[in-house]
Amino acid sequence: MADGTVPDSGTAAAGSLMEIGVLLKRAEIAKLDDFFTERGNRRDQGGYFYRINGYSPETRGFIRRYYEAARSCGVIIEGGLKNPDSANLSYYNEMMGGDFQMTPEFIDSSLVKWLPRLDARARDLVAQAVYSTLDDLRKSGKTGGMLRNAYIKFMCWLYYRFEGVVSRLGSEQIPRILYEGEPGNYELLLLNVLFLAGCDIVLLQYRGDAGYRALDPASAKSCELSLPGMTAFPESFSLKQIRQDIQEELELERISGEKPRLAPCTNAWISGKPLDDLRKDPAARLEAPEFFSNCFFRIAGAEDRVTYLNDLYRLRQDLLAAGRKVVIADTGIAPPSSEEIAAVTRGDSRNIRELVAGLLPNLSFLTGELRRIARKAFTELMLEESRQEENLSRLTSRGVYLICWLRRFHRDLFGTGEPLAVGCFFHMGGCRYGPEALFCRFLARLPADVVIFCPDLRQKCCLQDPLLYEVRYEESLEVTAYPEAETGISMGTAAYHAERDLDSALFEDTGIYRNQQYSSAVPLLLKTMYEEIPVLWDQELKFRPNFSVRDGTVTLPVLFAVINGVKDGNVPAYWDGIRKLITPDTAVIRGFPYLSGSASGADNPVKPFATEFFKNGRLQKSLIKSHRAYQYGFLREPVQDYILDCLQRLIDQKLIRGTFENGMEYTVIAVALNLEKNILRLIQRFDFTRKNPKLICLVTGETAPSLEDDILVAFLSQIGFDVLFFVPTGYQCAERHFSRSLAVPHEIGEYVFDLEAPGFVAAQPDANKRSSWLDSIFKWRK
Repeated sequence: MADGTVPDSGTAAAGSLMEIGVLLKRAEIAKLDDFFTERGNRRDQGGYFYRINGYSPETRGFIRRYYEAARSCGVIIEGGLKNPDSANLSYYNEMMGGDFQMTPEFIDSSLVKWLPRLDARARDLVAQAVYSTLDDLRKSGKTGGMLRNAYIKFMCWLYYRFEGVVSRLGSEQIPRILYEGEPGNYELLLLNVLFLAGCDIVLLQYRGDAGYRALDPASAKSCELSLPGMTAFPESFSLKQIRQDIQEELELERISGEKPRLAPCTNAWISGKPLDDLRKDPAARLEAPEFFSNCFFRIAGAEDRVTYLNDLYRLRQDLLAAGRKVVIADTGIAPPSSEEIAAVTRGDSRNIRELVAGLLPNLSFLTGELRRIARKAFTELMLEESRQEENLSRLTSRGVYLICWLRRFHRDLFGTGEPLAVGCFFHMGGCRYGPEALFCRFLARLPADVVIFCPDLRQKCCLQDPLLYEVRYEESLEVTAYPEAETGISMGTAAYHAERDLDSALFEDTGIYRNQQYSSAVPLLLKTMYEEIPVLWDQELKFRPNFSVRDGTVTLPVLFAVINGVKDGNVPAYWDGIRKLITPDTAVIRGFPYLSGSASGADNPVKPFATEFFKNGRLQKSLIKSHRAYQYGFLREPVQDYILDCLQRLIDQKLIRGTFENGMEYTVIAVALNLEKNILRLIQRFDFTRKNPKLICLVTGETAPSLEDDILVAFLSQIGFDVLFFVPTGYQCAERHFSRSLAVPHEIGEYVFDLEAPGFVAAQPDANKRSSWLDSIFKWRK
């Protein structure tokens, strides 16, 4: 038996040896479930000896089920059988002596003494199996000493590892052996003994088909078992992983309570045509009463832009006509309100299990099977999240969000919950942040069809899930809301979409930009030489160093400099140089203080409400926009959002000294939300890819800018203004209230005192200036 084969005893109990992958067997088996058929109901009344060396979902399920069967009635071997050690052999010699005879009678009488708990039938089966195996070794030329050594190994292994197994032989309940690894010759011979005696055996071999051949392939009857999709075992697969999965499931059931009768069958039944699959009656999707069938789709892009909205409208109408519940989230899922959060009860928890157990009672608004399914899904996802996030506070927030949102939507999605009905949840646009994606994953494990519509391919969706089925189309379409009413449907013509395609071809990743193409930007302060300032000053931002656009956000290379002194003491030339810098987009402050203390005090209409506008470190943007003291409502919506984003960034950077220490953040808010109309007009027409607005500050006296002045300057720099301080006296005046310096200082000449700034008129565009050929081609865009 040096080749590691299983001998054919020729007895009726021999049954079959079956390899999954390379298949050799002596008895036909129709399907893997036959392994769990009682012996009396098997066609050949024999046992099964399988070798599994290929992986598929079907074989994984079989191994899991067989593992549990072997654990309750049999033996599981991981890592092979250890050879009997000196203590084992010493005990055997003490009990049995050194005699050995190659006869069935000797083996039977030895078993009476060695394994006294075996009844007569079990002992007879083991004795026949041992003798048959040793006899095959004798016939193959093995010596008496080799037979004796094999016999002693068999007896020690039977006593120390398999006594409980062989004691069950002869009963209706078949003992099962599960062996992981590559057995050696003697181990394989012992497994053959157990097999011939009446055990079922499964060998798990992860490295192909090496080491196994039939003793007599010519006598083996070939029988194919088709297992589609079989591949090599994943590196992570092992009996240890199976054991961990079982332990996790037991822990899951302990936490979540009664196990649901129904399990989800997500996407396994689909045809791959999402809208048709959604219309299919859930009751007719799958003929398996132990499952509920649902879909979990992300549909990116549009199959046909001209008919896209009409297709979605008809889908909703068809679902409603079929009695299905439909919930639509157009602009994302609004975060839970303070009232919703307060309604979720939770206690102190030291670990994730206590946390989940404390939150589960909040699902009592569900009933029956739906509650059981929801409790299990909630527990699974929260335990999964805990493997990536250890902070219990953040995990608590995620769990509370799931409960709040489910409470918000459950009636519209599931009705009463009994009988179990599959609702539809449509999310228009990609999931923008983690809790939103987690909630979609949660719903997809409940009786609900969950679909994420992402018609605009430029939108990012953070949702990731192994259950998610994604369909991606090439055409992209901007859609702001799901079409729920026929009168609200707005569809573009083919010519309209062709123009949008032309826009994409001309203005995306080409270095050419259309008007107001972007609505998000961040400033980047350029450090320059003094001589570079007039060169860069009136230059479009896209031509400045370090300009970039990434993920729809523009990096704005801006100037912030303090220019001290007067070159050569030439005052007329000094003022003339400043005059040349004043463009139609330039605001000039001719002296300080410009904003007095009243700019952030009682005379400021925003000041009384600043504490309401800023809570927990964040601007309350929705509250601000709807408040009666808000003054920017006439600006374009993207401009309003941009102003508030820049204000948040200024506060977060703590650029104004005292921020988050003495309430300075409220002063910053009061100044930033009370800008003069001329400044707002500059911001309104600011195009991030073209020329940016400017601020020139003249400091000719000894009075420095006020706190409000410095807040204004810092805020406009965050917006994207170029800022220049001209200080002919050289006095220290700029950034006095800044926590750190931003401006680049330039010393250009001698200090001059007691100057009075003249009035300046903004330079007007030169009507005689010839336009470029690009201006001529794209003038229709202006």
